[in-house]
Amino acid sequence: MSCTGCSVAIAGGKPQGCGSHGNCATGGCNRLNTFDWLSHIPVPLDQQFHIHEISFKNGVRKGFFANKNKLDIMTGDMVCVESDSGYDVGRITLSGELVKLQMKKRKADLNAEYLKILRMAHDNDLQKLMEGRAMEGATMLKARVYARELKLEMKIGDVEYQGDKKKATFYYIADGRVDYRELIKIFAREFKVKIEMRQIGARQEAGKIGGIGSCGRELCCSTWLQDFKSVSTNAARYQNLSINQSKLSGQCGRLKCCLNYELDTYMDALQAFPENSDILRTEKGDAHLIKRDIFKQRMVYEFPLGGKQYPLPLEKVNEILAMNKLNEKPAGLETFVFVQEAVEKDIEFVDVTGHVSLKTIEKAEQKRKQKQHQQNKFKNTGNQDKTPRQENKPRQNPNKPNQQKNRNFNPGNRDKK
Repeated sequence: MSCTGCSVAIAGGKPQGCGSHGNCATGGCNRLNTFDWLSHIPVPLDQQFHIHEISFKNGVRKGFFANKNKLDIMTGDMVCVESDSGYDVGRITLSGELVKLQMKKRKADLNAEYLKILRMAHDNDLQKLMEGRAMEGATMLKARVYARELKLEMKIGDVEYQGDKKKATFYYIADGRVDYRELIKIFAREFKVKIEMRQIGARQEAGKIGGIGSCGRELCCSTWLQDFKSVSTNAARYQNLSINQSKLSGQCGRLKCCLNYELDTYMDALQAFPENSDILRTEKGDAHLIKRDIFKQRMVYEFPLGGKQYPLPLEKVNEILAMNKLNEKPAGLETFVFVQEAVEKDIEFVDVTGHVSLKTIEKAEQKRKQKQHQQNKFKNTGNQDKTPRQENKPRQNPNKPNQQKNRNFNPGNRDKK
């Protein structure tokens, strides 16, 4: 697991977590981090860009702050910055000219007034920061108990203490508006800090808590994903995925964010498919579209009574649609299918256009390999080392040593007295 949710830190504000001390390869230790490939190049103070990007709580939250005091700081330094009440402690994740590109990406105004960087963080500041991180787990559990006692329809998902421990931000999830005025009074009396309540969504909660997805890797929202876009069931329909809520939902209970990753590729590929092609009119009846295969560039049709399915290439579908516009109907779809029905023989099949079907060639090759494997297996079993058996010499029973001697003895030939 990554260090994102780690509540125990060591000196310097780095989390222990998986033992990589803030440098794990998964990116979970600082999921919003940006690689500063210009950090090793020295820049004169008079030419430095005065705005820096600073992250808080291991990259969970970021912001832009101005270096108005012209401090000699660089990427990776721990600094104290201004806040609404007191000061906060964070790490510089980006500095120099790359900050301009990052601000442009975030649509931030370069000429706006930003909170300033106060100083480099001292040992006392880092000690307070570690104490605050260690208090967050117990504070969250107590906050949940108080919210349950007041019967509020909300869930406390995370707590973040400010660097000076004078302010605590409670992140909660709720379906609607919640009257938490009485809860804030209890929090202020119990924790003796300034309280801020901030509502988040289910996706943001999963990003803060972390977890393992159905793919076997860490959640995208807890490692690298920053922007949460809405996901609809149409994304699954365009990709020919079955509408199964249990398979399409993520750890947060919402539709998986990865449904949008390949959606643009599918949308571009679907532009080559003909429109208004859900029904093809034939003399046997109307064939309805049941599937679009963008990889093979085919459309599968089926008649209402069910039974056989007809995979048609796009040019054949366009040909039938052109016939329907002229009020003409083909006799059926058998002559338009891409591959004829295969029989159980190891031969190459061709379609109606005379081209070899790659699918049937692969099947024939697979059958040939299976047959060869069985023959080799039979040869290996037949050549096993066995003790040679003497066919002309019958076996002897150790309890009957005279068995060989009397094997032709017939009781009827005894001399009778």
